Amino acid sequence: MKIKFLRGWTSFAFVALFAFAVLLVGRAQENARHFELQAQSPEFWDLIAKDAKLESVGTGFGFTEGPVWDPAGFVYVSDETLNKIFRVYVKGGRKEEVITLGDPDGNTYDQHGRLIDCASVLRAIIEVLPDGKYKVLADRFEGRKFNSPNDVIVGPDGALYFTDPTLDLPAGQKQEIPFQGVYRLDASGNVRVLTKDLSQPNGLAFSPDGKRFYVDDSKQRNIRVYDFSADATLSNGRIFGEEPGGKGEGVPDGMKVDEKGNLFVTGPKGIWVWDANGSHLGTIAMPEQPANLAWGGADLHTLFITATTSVYRLDMKTKGFVPQR
Repeated sequence: MKIKFLRGWTSFAFVALFAFAVLLVGRAQENARHFELQAQSPEFWDLIAKDAKLESVGTGFGFTEGPVWDPAGFVYVSDETLNKIFRVYVKGGRKEEVITLGDPDGNTYDQHGRLIDCASVLRAIIEVLPDGKYKVLADRFEGRKFNSPNDVIVGPDGALYFTDPTLDLPAGQKQEIPFQGVYRLDASGNVRVLTKDLSQPNGLAFSPDGKRFYVDDSKQRNIRVYDFSADATLSNGRIFGEEPGGKGEGVPDGMKVDEKGNLFVTGPKGIWVWDANGSHLGTIAMPEQPANLAWGGADLHTLFITATTSVYRLDMKTKGFVPQR
C-alpha cells in the first residue's frame, strides 16, 4: 500500500508540475512582445502604412538611447550600459565607437551641426568633439551641480533646451538642486530654468511652429504642454496626455514631432502617437521597450528607434520635423 501510494503521489506531482510549466509557457507567450500597429483612430493610417515593417539596424547593445540621424548614413546611439556613444550605419549595422563616456543619454545636433550629449555621470551638457574627447558646456545652475541631464533639443531660437531629472543621479552623489527642472542653455553659456513643475522631466520637443513646448514626466506618466513665447519663457502649462501602463511596461520617455505637429512619444509597450489636439491616434507596439527615437533618412520619412538592446527603423508616410535642418 505504501509503495502504491508513493507511486501515485509521484505521478500526481509530475502531472501537476507539467501543467504548471504549460501555464507558465502560456503566460510567457501571452506577455511576449512583438511589433504591432494598434490604431485608435483612422487618422493613424495617414501617418503609417498598414503593412509597414519594422527592420533591425543593429543589436547586441546594453541599453540604447539618444538616436541622432546623420545624412552620411549612420545614427549616433548612446549605450548607457557599455558607457559609449556609437555610430551605427544603416547599411550593414556596422558600429564605430565615438567616445567612451559614463552613462551617455540623450543627444542632438545643435544649430551649428555639433553633437551635443546629456552626460549623466558628469552631470553636464557636453559637446562631443571629433577627436573622441568632449567639452563641458554647462554643469551647474546657480553654482549647484545638475542632477542628471536626460534629454536635449534645439529650440526655435537656436538655444539648447534640456531636462534634468534625478533618474540617473550617480550612486553615492547628492542632489544639489532641490527640484527636477527644465532648462535653457544659450550660446554664451547662460543657463535659465524654465519650469519646476515636473517630478521627473524626461523627453521634450517643440511644435513645428515653435509656439508649443512639450515635455513628459516619467514619474507622473503624462505629457505636459506649454505656450512658448518669443522671449523664451513658458506659460499656461497643462496636461496634454496620459500614458498609463503596468509595472515594467515602460513610461513616457523620448519624443519627437512630425511636420504636421503630431507627437511620437515612447511609453508603455511602444510608441504612442498623438495629434496636436491631444488625441491618442494609436500605438506602435515594439518587441523591445523603446527609450527614444529620431527622424532620419534622405527624406525624413524614417523613424530610428532605440529600444533596449537594439536599434530599429520604421518607414512612415509622414515626414519628420528636425529643428536644425
